[in-house]
Amino acid sequence: MRLSIHRRKLLGAALAAALAPLPLATPAGASEPAGAAAPPAPLRVATYNIHAGAGEDNVFDLARTAGAIRALNVDVVGLQEVDVHWAARSNFVDEAEELAERLGMQAFFAPIYDMDPLTAGAPRRQYGVAVLSRYPILDAENHEITRLSTQVPNPVPAPAPGFAEVTINVRGAHVHVYSTHLDYRADPSVRRLQVVDTLDILAADSGPKVLVGDLNAEPGAPELAALWQDLRDTAPAGGKTYPATDPVKRIDVVSVSPDITVVGTGTLATPASDHRPVVADLLLHERGD
Repeated sequence: MRLSIHRRKLLGAALAAALAPLPLATPAGASEPAGAAAPPAPLRVATYNIHAGAGEDNVFDLARTAGAIRALNVDVVGLQEVDVHWAARSNFVDEAEELAERLGMQAFFAPIYDMDPLTAGAPRRQYGVAVLSRYPILDAENHEITRLSTQVPNPVPAPAPGFAEVTINVRGAHVHVYSTHLDYRADPSVRRLQVVDTLDILAADSGPKVLVGDLNAEPGAPELAALWQDLRDTAPAGGKTYPATDPVKRIDVVSVSPDITVVGTGTLATPASDHRPVVADLLLHERGD
């Protein structure tokens, strides 16, 4: 499999100052953990299923996608449904690299599918998830979780890549950020297996952890219950996220380990995808490994 980290310069101060912060809702009872030894490091995180750069109108417009992400004014964002030279629907562009370029961020792309090109000599066709970060990416890995492929006939559940993990340095605090996209089918059995795999991956890491993604089920779904033994949903009373216009379900989630304080959360109403992005303001209190 191909892994890639695209490093880009940060946005200039003038542009950063022009980004208006998204109003956030403050969770009831939000407070800093007792005995914090050092000033906490603030971190604004988001998750966004970008629908391969197409809006609800199914028109490909990566500039519109970049604009929606820019409006969130985030430090790190996990993306789902990311095309890299994948198909005509996204003009065969490398969406991870182009979004990183447009936003002045570093990017890590974790393909779910890695296919031969349609024409000899062209780049490989890839589709998956990504993480964009304003802070330095210290380490990155594309993990396998159970999947039911959409690219082969008669698929069976099997380990496959496309679960992104990055470790980033936030003013000296190291945090693990994961971007995931769970199975979309009505049958919850594959999602249940994916939750088990996810918890195994997270258990191998120490320090603060942020898991974001399109879960393709609402947080209260039985197959997701095990997640909430180790993680906390940052917006249990948050706005619905799908479809983007008049959403009826909240399936896009930012979740955190118990050692992270949640300051506020919000969603952005935008037609740049068929999902709404979710953003959370966090405070990091511990150094990761």
